[in-house]
Amino acid sequence: MKLSFTGLLAVAIPASSSAFSLTMGTGNSFGRVFRISTWGESHGGGVGVTLDGCPPRIPITREEIQIDLDRRRPGQSRITTPRNEADSVEILSGLNPENVSLGTPMGMLVRNKDQRSTDYLDNDMNVAYRPSHADATYDAKYGVRAIAGGGRSSARETIGRVAAGAVARKILKMYNGIEVLAYVSKVQDISCENVNDDTFTMEEVDANIVRCPDPASAEKMLERIDEIRKAGNSIGGVVTCVARNVPAGLGAPVFDKLEADLAKACMSIPAAKGFESGDGFEGTLLSGKDHNDEFYIDPETGATRTVTNRSGGIQGGISNGENIVIHVAFKPTSTIAQLQKTVTRDGTEVELRGKGRHDPCVLPRAIPMVEAMVALTLVDAIMCQKAQCELFPNLPRAIPMVEAMVALTLVDAIMCQKAQCELFPNEAPLEQQPNPMGTTAHRVGGPREAVGAGGGKVDLKIDEE
Repeated sequence: MKLSFTGLLAVAIPASSSAFSLTMGTGNSFGRVFRISTWGESHGGGVGVTLDGCPPRIPITREEIQIDLDRRRPGQSRITTPRNEADSVEILSGLNPENVSLGTPMGMLVRNKDQRSTDYLDNDMNVAYRPSHADATYDAKYGVRAIAGGGRSSARETIGRVAAGAVARKILKMYNGIEVLAYVSKVQDISCENVNDDTFTMEEVDANIVRCPDPASAEKMLERIDEIRKAGNSIGGVVTCVARNVPAGLGAPVFDKLEADLAKACMSIPAAKGFESGDGFEGTLLSGKDHNDEFYIDPETGATRTVTNRSGGIQGGISNGENIVIHVAFKPTSTIAQLQKTVTRDGTEVELRGKGRHDPCVLPRAIPMVEAMVALTLVDAIMCQKAQCELFPNLPRAIPMVEAMVALTLVDAIMCQKAQCELFPNEAPLEQQPNPMGTTAHRVGGPREAVGAGGGKVDLKIDEE
């Protein structure tokens, strides 16, 4: 007997129901092989992330992760929210006592310490929607919302991304010396100048509170932000991110173009409203002759290179080995101290003045957020490339159909193993590696010499749940 989808719904939904909503895809996870799921609300007990697919044997310390979280945390300067949070990360799982990754899920938690829910609950913000904020749309979608702090729509959600991004940053450096660096390239109509995307450093970016590596431009940006801040208003701009030493071949030619994945990653950051790859919209002002990146042979390495990089390191959705350059536009912060017209949850028109602690400009703290999402995307792309295109030098011919399903399952398992656990070879001394296992395995040097009868006695104490 065949049962239609409509029939299944009729069985699942009581006859008395006059309407229903079907929600698919909860939107809290990102990545395919290197995958994160973030959790927690701005004014809850804490926020964090579960990172799955991390390769084993990666040395990573809490202090390395904390560096990026410190760059993201609030209360850094007069142009960020004054909320005072240490954002101290706790690593709950996924590492051994020597701070080496196990290949199992990494759980990371940051506890909230300085939330002030009364700023939201004891005034009109309890019932009125903030214009251009997620208040109204969250309520329309779920029928309930976390009023205090904005819940999941708060930038505090990005703590989990930045923590996982710090792990991704370490993997990229180990894999190919890849570095991901971002900077504020524009505040309103003030653009930075004299920044070389090939050479600028994180130290230059962090040298001022605007996070623009051009000191003269940074001073002009700061003056504009201060002017807007003192008026009880907010301001937006653009963050530019550069990934260096990215190998050619990452990404896929159709739906999983590398720039499409990067766009999804960066547009998921709170307040992000625009994305460009390479020259982006400015490229539309050029002719094909002017826009094309001509090829040449590097006289030192013999590699194929491009004279210019208007493509931003991606052509046909696949990395070409040049620097990947993207730009992310961030809108002005929605919550401002000026009076605005809005409506309440029950449909009454009112006026609202935003209260609480908020960034007058999100750009300085968006830097580590953009870096994290780019790093996460690149590691995932590398692992997909490793699994699909580097499993064999040349793919064998198709397997007979009678064995197809078993073969497909085994190939999928092998590719997952290749992507996660063999991204880096196990370079530990032979005596420190587990003995090879299975009918196809061979121990270098042959079987280990037995120690006494039966290999010796081993006592094992068990302490498990």
